[in-house]
Formats: sequence, structure tokens, C-alpha cells
Amino acid sequence: MSDLASLEQSALAELNACKDEAELRTWHTKYFGKQGEVLRAVKKVGEVPPAERRTYGQEANRIKEVLTKAYEAASEKEKEKALTRDLQSDALDVTLPGRPVRRGRLHLATRDMRRITTIFADMGFQVYRSRDVEDDLTNFELLNMPQHHPARDMWDTFHTTTPGVLLRTHTSPGQIHVMRECCPKPIRVILPGMCYRYEAITARSEIMFQQVEGLAVGKHVTMTDLKGTIVAFARRLFGKDRQVRIRSSYFPFTEPSIEVDMDCMVCSGKGCGLCKGTGWLEIMGAGMVHPVVLTNGGYDPDRFSGFAFGMGVQRISLLMHGIDDIRNFWANDLRFLSQF
Repeated sequence: MSDLASLEQSALAELNACKDEAELRTWHTKYFGKQGEVLRAVKKVGEVPPAERRTYGQEANRIKEVLTKAYEAASEKEKEKALTRDLQSDALDVTLPGRPVRRGRLHLATRDMRRITTIFADMGFQVYRSRDVEDDLTNFELLNMPQHHPARDMWDTFHTTTPGVLLRTHTSPGQIHVMRECCPKPIRVILPGMCYRYEAITARSEIMFQQVEGLAVGKHVTMTDLKGTIVAFARRLFGKDRQVRIRSSYFPFTEPSIEVDMDCMVCSGKGCGLCKGTGWLEIMGAGMVHPVVLTNGGYDPDRFSGFAFGMGVQRISLLMHGIDDIRNFWANDLRFLSQF
């Protein structure tokens, strides 16, 4: 018992003599570590005569509790002293204004997508969203591209491990979805979304990109309606003085098919590096919906007709802002993004 009393006195005296946090940690290790004196004193209960063990154990536990509380109080007091010293040595002026937080902004592609969507909404087109993961039937066959059709070579497809399931190569499968959902009502929709193709990544192509597909189906819809829609869109987006050129082309899901060019914004059609000296910039592909596609969508091609068009949002952004590398859209480089 005298050893316990001596342990308590010496431990409290050393604790009171500690001047900083480092000395407190050293004290705690000495008395409460794995080989600490308090632990050794508690273990000595087995060496005490049986008649005195109860009293010895109670006193050892009391001393352990007293020293623990004393250490906690000393540690808390030392923390307050350290905080006071820090505040005095490095004063903080709470009246100073805070650091400004930089405001975020929409990604360039998102902004241009919204501009395109707004223009077509003003022309009466509704937004229809379809899925990114498609089946082979909807992505190809129902769009007049049966198995082993050579037109499939135009799209390098990402196939999944599930047979017949793939990442859509274009937004055109959405035409089938919306036609089957709305048939036999007239349709005037745009289908924005992401597309995926297994292509070499270059300054002009990426493995994923955004497209905006347009579809109008009804009675007496003609190529004249398509041309008027395209011209109105181009002049609204790029400027009222823009000229539009239409060239014959081929797409398996439209007949006849066309490519749409716009006079170069940089050289006004005279020829420059952006337009490769031609004076024209390609902005979209389009055409009248193929009768097979109309039939697969549930419409009678003898009573209904329609037109469709599609454009890449990143390609439009390249033209609008004079960007020379499509890879910048996905590089997450703030030096590029902060310009817009």
C-alpha cells in the first residue's frame, strides 16, 4: 500500500511539472504505456497476501482513475495554452473580407446543345430522349440496315458481352422509339444524346460525341419543308446572312439523302484554312425518311412522309468558335474551358 501511495505522489508531481504537450506525452507513456508503472502496480495484486488483495486492488484502481483524470485535465489545459499562444503570435483579423469563390459555368458543349435545342423548340420541335444502350435490331435493322449490310461499315460499333446489345452509334434509333410511341399522330421532335463509335481519336473525331437528331412525320411533309427548316436553323445559329448548300448523299435510313453545307463564316465563301479552300463547311446530314423506316415505326408510307436530319454538337462548336481540335472537349483542361 505504501508503494501505491508513493506512486500516486510521484506521478502527480511529475505531471504538474510538465511544461508542454511533448512532456505530457512522455509522462503518459511512462505511467500508462504497455510497460507503464500504473499497469505494473495493478498486476502486482497477485503478489499481495490474499487477505489484502481486495483492499490493494481497490486502491490501485482508484489511483489509476485519479491519474487518468489528472492527465486529461492537464492535456486540455495545455491545448488552451497552445491556442492562446497561436492567436497571439499569428493574430487573425476577422474583419477582413473572405476569399472570393470562383463561380462555375456550363461546359461549352452543354451551352451549344442548349442553344440548338432552343432554336428547334422555337420552331415547334419537342425534345425526346432515348437510351444510350441499344439492341442491334433498333440500331441497325429497323433503320434499313439488315445483317451484313455494307452500310454498317460506316459505323465502328462498341458491342457489349451480351449478344445483340451495343452502345448506340447514332441517335437515329430514337426515331423508331418515338414513332412507335406516337403512331399514328404527327411528329416533330429532336433527339439529343451521346453516341459512341470505335474510331481512332484525332483532331476531328472522338470515340464519344453528342448528336442532335431531328424527325418530322406527317401528311404532305416534303423536301421543301426540310430545306426551310435547315435554312432557318443555320441562319438563327450562325447569323442571318448565312448561305446553305445542299448536296446529294447516301444514308440507308433516308431516301433521297442530302449533305448540308454552309458558307464559311471566316472567309465568307472565298476559301480559307478552316474550310480547306472550298468556301463551304459541312454542318449536317439529312433526307426524307425511308419508307422502310416509316413502316418499321408503324406509319403507312403511302399516307405519311417525313424528314430527318442529324448533326454533331461538337462539330457545330468547332465551327462556331474556331476550335481546331475536338479532343479539347473531353480533356478537362481549364485553360481551354475557361475561354468560353
